[in-house]
Amino acid sequence: MSKRIIIVGSGTRFVSGISYYTSLLATTLAHDHEVSMIHMRNLIPRIFYPGRARVGAAIMAEELQPNLPTFDGINWTLLPSLLRALRFAKRANPELIILQWWSASALPAYLALARFARRRGIPIVIEFHETLDTAEANLPLIGGVIRRGLSRLIVQASAFVVHSHFDFEEMTSILKLPEHQTVIIPLGAFPMAQSETPAPPVDPTTCTILFFGTIRPYKGLEFLVEAFDLLPRNEVKWKLVIVGETWEGWTTPFDRINESANRSSIEVVNRYVIDSEIPAYFTAASLVALPYLRSSASGPLHLAMGAGLPVVVSDVGGLAEAAHGYRGAIFVEPGSPQHLADGLVAALDLVGEHFVDPRSWDETLVRYNGVINQIFNNTHS
Repeated sequence: MSKRIIIVGSGTRFVSGISYYTSLLATTLAHDHEVSMIHMRNLIPRIFYPGRARVGAAIMAEELQPNLPTFDGINWTLLPSLLRALRFAKRANPELIILQWWSASALPAYLALARFARRRGIPIVIEFHETLDTAEANLPLIGGVIRRGLSRLIVQASAFVVHSHFDFEEMTSILKLPEHQTVIIPLGAFPMAQSETPAPPVDPTTCTILFFGTIRPYKGLEFLVEAFDLLPRNEVKWKLVIVGETWEGWTTPFDRINESANRSSIEVVNRYVIDSEIPAYFTAASLVALPYLRSSASGPLHLAMGAGLPVVVSDVGGLAEAAHGYRGAIFVEPGSPQHLADGLVAALDLVGEHFVDPRSWDETLVRYNGVINQIFNNTHS
């Protein structure tokens, strides 16, 4: 049952993992539906954005962006961009609107779009990637204000999508999402763009550990650096490559790096790399380490599984469920350098083997179609 759908989510100006997910979901649903997109463009004043130096840069590869009708996009100031977005929505004449929730900065625009939908009898699906961004949650008074606004949005939705049983329990408890309207749809595979730079030659005598992603307090990178110093070096030559942009002024991992007895074996690329650079880092890696202290989902985890690499990942949040069925995953206790070091040593037995990613966007399409069909069956019953 094909429907006209508008998907609203992060655009390509303030690029994040949600930008990729929004594009991939739109491409997937376009197989069965008529899909349009509305981007959230300037999320907040640029000066307050942790990655402000790269805002507007051509980071996201064109081949990962769907060729679909798109309004780019709504700014934090709302006017006049919101009025233009509503005109775009009227022309698209949607039968369903899907809102991606990942940042409180989108709330005012989402409430306006929900009002547009309510007046026209258009059902809404809200897809939750987390309750509230960790940096936003730490702002004074913001958590309570946003939760009140979010509760107004939630009561207007016909269905909710989360990505794991962990998220289901958390969202239905904290956000009071109705359990009978909340559906679990795992994240699909995250493809890599085509590489424009050749991968460096791989040293077969060295085990190269890759940490990839933004550097934030909850990512646990400082524990990985400590674990790196605990690794046995009598038979194995280890190298640690850290590729990521610092957020929230989190410098503790760099203090650990400077103090490390193995500093000469640690390479740091402290910036947000563009898509065409990513394949080279994963090709040169022996394994990937993700020492998160908390997380409901992880783009780097899906990139690692897509590359078929062994991955040592903390057993927190929804990560174990995200990697379920992936034979290259080793789970470790969060916040423990020794457990992480033991996991890295255990992963040596997996190095060189290519593992199959069990995640699929075909599964996403089937499950999303189930949500859509249920909404319209209930409407007509």
